[in-house]
Amino acid sequence: MKSFAKFGAAIALLVVASLGAQAQELKIGYVNSDRVLRDAVPAKAAQTKLEAEFSKRDKDLNDLALKLKTAADKLEKDAPTLAETERSRRQRELVEQDREIQRKRREFQEDLNQRKNEELSSVVERANKVIKQIFETEKYDLILQEAVFAGPKVDITEKVIKALNAQGAK
Repeated sequence: MKSFAKFGAAIALLVVASLGAQAQELKIGYVNSDRVLRDAVPAKAAQTKLEAEFSKRDKDLNDLALKLKTAADKLEKDAPTLAETERSRRQRELVEQDREIQRKRREFQEDLNQRKNEELSSVVERANKVIKQIFETEKYDLILQEAVFAGPKVDITEKVIKALNAQGAK
């Protein structure tokens, strides 16, 4: 039994040693996806496009909220001199306006999120093509996009950003 245990330990040692030798030959890369989506020209162009597309609607919503606040402040100021029925009517109007603004804000946020997902998925798709191209041309064995830690030696994020920037904001 002892010789079998020694034999098993020797085999395990050989396997670990051979894996260590193979690991040294592996070419591994890491891409920081968040940085690509923040710094690459196509990602910045997508963000600018979204801001242009949604800025007027956002401003309109903020204007409505400001009008509601002004009306609420006026009601608060006028409340002591108003008849009970008039005060109640104006309060109901303010509640209805607030509900309407909240509904519009939810719709705005849903539309913005949907468009953001569409734009980002386009950028991610292009980035993945660039990563695959780097993988194939530079003969990588493994490229990771999520890692707890990655040293600068394996970080190819800058290379991916440069390749995306070279393609432009198509």
